[in-house]
Amino acid sequence: MTLLFRLARMLVPLATAAAFVVVFVLFAIWLWWRAEPDDDQRSRGVNALWAAHTWAGDPHSDAEYRAFADLLRDHEISDVFVHAGPLERDGRVPGGRVAHAQAFTEAMRRHAPEIRVQAYLGQIEERGGGPLDLDDPAVRDGIVWTAGEMLALGFEGIHYDIEPIYPGDESFIELLDRTRALTGARGAVLSVALEQLEFVPSARRAIRLLLPGYHDPTEDFLRDVARHVDQVAIMTYDSGLPAASLFGAHMAWQTERVIDAVGDDVTVFMGVPTYDGGSRRFNARAENIRTGVRGVRKGLGRLDDGRTRNVGIAIFAEWTTTPDEWEGFARDWLAR
Repeated sequence: MTLLFRLARMLVPLATAAAFVVVFVLFAIWLWWRAEPDDDQRSRGVNALWAAHTWAGDPHSDAEYRAFADLLRDHEISDVFVHAGPLERDGRVPGGRVAHAQAFTEAMRRHAPEIRVQAYLGQIEERGGGPLDLDDPAVRDGIVWTAGEMLALGFEGIHYDIEPIYPGDESFIELLDRTRALTGARGAVLSVALEQLEFVPSARRAIRLLLPGYHDPTEDFLRDVARHVDQVAIMTYDSGLPAASLFGAHMAWQTERVIDAVGDDVTVFMGVPTYDGGSRRFNARAENIRTGVRGVRKGLGRLDDGRTRNVGIAIFAEWTTTPDEWEGFARDWLAR
């Protein structure tokens, strides 16, 4: 009993001190968050939008195409990732799934030729419980074949969102190499969606003891990917953070780290969410377009302007963004 009493007397002050530190850090973040971002940290005219499958899969009138083009142009969207998947187990996409893709790309060339339309190809990898085995050369062959088919339909880029991708995945890098050779030969671009950078650098081994499936990219892997693509979109959401100030600080920190790592090499899109979530990893009151834009602006304010010319925001997603959210994006990011 005496030993337990002594341990308690030692632990109580330590716990009190730890609680004080946590409260102090949270207060400091809240105070920092209240300060307005620099007014000159706004859109560089380089922004992206993940768009719904309907544009590739369903028929639309010319008026609908024109209205969509106007929406993109009015909000300085330079690249639109139009869902053209998902990839099948063999890496291919049945032609019927994108039956109206060519009509869409032709309409976009008529109404908004300055906006780059990319085929958004995604799937869950086997390690995440999905059907896609990137380690199978035949599957990679199928994906590259699909990329070629998408370019033939008039898409001006290929956008991969394959999850989960673990740092050091050589099969993924080989896929990027082969696809970039294809896009480069046809004057198109290659972009890739990656999950947010590891929260605590160099703590991967410790975290994976608790979370065996942990796979967030390291800065080294981000640099490796950037050497094989033209654009990187960071899916900076599903953080699990419960308060706007915490998510905003996370966005700012991710923005600063990503640009510091690859801002001189590729176009960078920082992803912000507009959807409502129901999982423990997402809290829409904290993670939303207003908080995301503000966090990106505060992150940009800590960087040299010369390194941020090709940095923008990617909105996820077109099918969940309300008119009020578009208005907020225009006010906070486009300064309208």
